[in-house]
Amino acid sequence: MVGVRVCGAVGVAAALCLFVQANIASHGVAEVGVAGGAVVVAVVEASVSPSCSLILITDGATSPSTHYQLVHSLGEPATAVFELRGATQDINNTARLLQLAPLARQVRVLSWCTVVVAVSEDPTFLATLAEWSLRGRLLVWFTRLLVVTRLPLHHLLTLIPQHWTFTMMNVAILNIQDNTSSERCVVYSWLPYSASGAQVTQIATWTPQRKLHLLSHLSLFPDKYENFHGETINITALPYMPFWGEEKTDSDGGVKYVGSDYQLFTTTASVLNFTFRNLPTENWLEVTRLVGERKSLMSPTYHIIMTVRLEEHDFTTVYEFSYFSFAMAKPGPMPRWLSVYYPLSGQVWLAILATLLMVPCALYVVSRVMTQEYTGRGAGVAIVVQDMTGMLLGQSLPPLLPTTTSTRILVTTWLVFAIILASAYRGNLTASLMLPNIPPRADTLPQLVRTVDKVTIPSFGASHYTYYKKSTSPLFNALAELLAVGPPLMEGLTGAIEKNQAHLGGRRFLQHKIAEFFTEADGNTRLYVGRESLYPGPSGWPIPHDAPYKPQLDRVIRAVMEAGLYEKWVADMSRKTQLEGQRRQRMQKASEGHSTSVVEGEGDQRRVNTARALTVTHLQGPFMILLLGLGFGFITLIVEVQIP
Repeated sequence: MVGVRVCGAVGVAAALCLFVQANIASHGVAEVGVAGGAVVVAVVEASVSPSCSLILITDGATSPSTHYQLVHSLGEPATAVFELRGATQDINNTARLLQLAPLARQVRVLSWCTVVVAVSEDPTFLATLAEWSLRGRLLVWFTRLLVVTRLPLHHLLTLIPQHWTFTMMNVAILNIQDNTSSERCVVYSWLPYSASGAQVTQIATWTPQRKLHLLSHLSLFPDKYENFHGETINITALPYMPFWGEEKTDSDGGVKYVGSDYQLFTTTASVLNFTFRNLPTENWLEVTRLVGERKSLMSPTYHIIMTVRLEEHDFTTVYEFSYFSFAMAKPGPMPRWLSVYYPLSGQVWLAILATLLMVPCALYVVSRVMTQEYTGRGAGVAIVVQDMTGMLLGQSLPPLLPTTTSTRILVTTWLVFAIILASAYRGNLTASLMLPNIPPRADTLPQLVRTVDKVTIPSFGASHYTYYKKSTSPLFNALAELLAVGPPLMEGLTGAIEKNQAHLGGRRFLQHKIAEFFTEADGNTRLYVGRESLYPGPSGWPIPHDAPYKPQLDRVIRAVMEAGLYEKWVADMSRKTQLEGQRRQRMQKASEGHSTSVVEGEGDQRRVNTARALTVTHLQGPFMILLLGLGFGFITLIVEVQIP
């Protein structure tokens, strides 16, 4: 039978007394000793505030008198006592012991300062304690764990390096050593990073005569992460520009890392004095999995902080907001074959057609009534329409000038109208050919769902689709109907150019890829990123749950952000990528034999201007009208020949 007894006060008014039982066989009891209780009190009093809560965990080998001495010698902290009674061979059942974690963690969460004292001389119990405290998230860096044991030192040196709790967390080992003359206690601490490498260090000793005596400048619970002493740590990261990228060096064929997050990471590494090893990974799922398993200490690339991800790992402080947006092709000019139509609006063209039907009829009626000027020309209304159309196009006046005042007024009015209309049309036609009218582009989510036929997102967007589908927003529901999950980045961006569709992704990531692969020689790009974001997401670096070095990382990251360096690094990376894209386009056009004229500038600031000339593409409209006219004339000729 296991008995877990928790009795104590948490806070001022709350009282807690719990009892939990599990089916584990009982075992014998050993005694830590009065001296052991005295040194525990001395260590706790010397290292923590008197108002800190105390959690005492024993394996049943400690007598109630020792419990009483520990609890009442520490003054008035809130106290919880967990006593496990069971056989050694059954202690390994972590699933049963995990029932203790919520109880102990409740005390820790409700207290602003906590010290945990674990008393046992059973290595199996201590190993299990390390595992369930890690899985149950009992300890954070500010929680101090004091392990009290009589195990020989060589057993401790075998046990400690095998467990993250003992090596990385804020832990001190109090070893009670029985000599023939007197009882002596030594306080050990594992330093994962020191000038001599990872090692167990004696921090202090205790004897009944000298009491507690420090052996070095280190405190009883030393800070392990202010200085990594040049050690190499494991990280995981994949290319995700402009935050993290890889470039091959020409000298030795190695890999050089670049990006704004890489610069932030190297700044952190310089301050904390460590180097890194990037573990090989296949995908982002493996990147975060290794972090959650503590094989990687961090992934120094920005990840959106989501509740689903928080179940697997923690994050550093927020240093970036991931604005999820969309990329689309820049709207181009209307079809060139309609270039002769665009200078005037549709209403104006309808008005011109109406005047061509109305005014010739009026002129025909006036001329027939007054002078019958068109009666001798054989075609009647057709001849009038021909003459009026010729005047509208600026060809010539009618062969027979009008002789009556009313007819002259009508023809003069038509000529003035034709001159004004033709001048306006020619001016707008020239302007539309040189500076074609560009339709407005979609910059907001409502405009996006109204404009495109399809929206693509890479495979990681399955969760986004689910979110949009279940959302109560009609806009997100409409976006889910258009969303296609799966196409990779380049396929999605290429599809946005070739088809009426958009591609979703992080704003800065999309801007970087557009600058890298879709920048023309003159600096223009064929794609743009929408002005409005779908939603902002706070982002940080993934780190293991309750990582003890999180305060140091957060401090450096906040200092960099407050100095404005991170934003500058992002801007520099974007500018560098855009210039490299321009240079690549210039070299490609030069190799293809295109003639360009270079405007003087400094270094990469040069601009390349190509000669502006109207091409067949611009003048498709007139040529199509000519071809249509020739075809219609040929058909008319055939009809006239066939009909006598």
